[in-house]
Amino acid sequence: MESNQWYMEYKIHKNRPGLLGDIASVLGMLEVNILTINGVEGQTRGMLLETDDEEKIILMGKMLNKMKNITVTALRPPKLVDILAVRHGRYIDRDSDDRKTFRFTRDELGLLVDFLGELFKREGNQVIGLRGMPRVGKTESIIAGSVCAMKRWTFVSSTLLRQTIRSQLSEDEMNSNNIFIIDGIVSTIRSNERHYQLLQDIMGMDSTKVIEHPDIFVRESEYSYEDFDIIIELRNNPDEEIVYDTFTGSYSDDL
Repeated sequence: MESNQWYMEYKIHKNRPGLLGDIASVLGMLEVNILTINGVEGQTRGMLLETDDEEKIILMGKMLNKMKNITVTALRPPKLVDILAVRHGRYIDRDSDDRKTFRFTRDELGLLVDFLGELFKREGNQVIGLRGMPRVGKTESIIAGSVCAMKRWTFVSSTLLRQTIRSQLSEDEMNSNNIFIIDGIVSTIRSNERHYQLLQDIMGMDSTKVIEHPDIFVRESEYSYEDFDIIIELRNNPDEEIVYDTFTGSYSDDL
């Protein structure tokens, strides 16, 4: 029988000696393997588990819920955010109203790169928007995430080293397995007709596209927020406001 992974999260009410051993004993008795365990923000622990029998997981949950010192808060097949929470010991900040928006600060670049790397490993079409002020680390995070996913990246438009506006790509560059990097300001405000035709061709491909400045991209093009699968916000600090009127007029170096 094939083994499947599960994510279990529990909150500790009283961290007495031997508590983890008691939990591990229950899992061992049911032949549920612990793949990874880590503290996740304070008194919460997360575990990645593996078993070949879902009934064992259900029984394990019932048994652990009878323990007085913990409360099981999650027991499910792992989502990407669960895997990263256990790996990094912290949750990704996710908008409670718009569930496809995720927030990072510059001191979380390692977590962001890991997040992007996992997204880039996925097959098929996905459009990712990346908001952020100039020089906050947007493009370098995309490139690092591509390296983590062992994917080639292709600049369609950019201001990383100098302003790039491509009007055509080689056959190798048009590979749907590549990560296409698009600057939403350059591709809409500063582009020409040939570039925009290329942009439309790429947007129609079954591939991963990462669009910096998605708000300007939506405002100045035929595309809408519904076309985006995920929106990522990157700030220098949690209180920073992302505003575009300070740099869209004289748009140059943006990393």
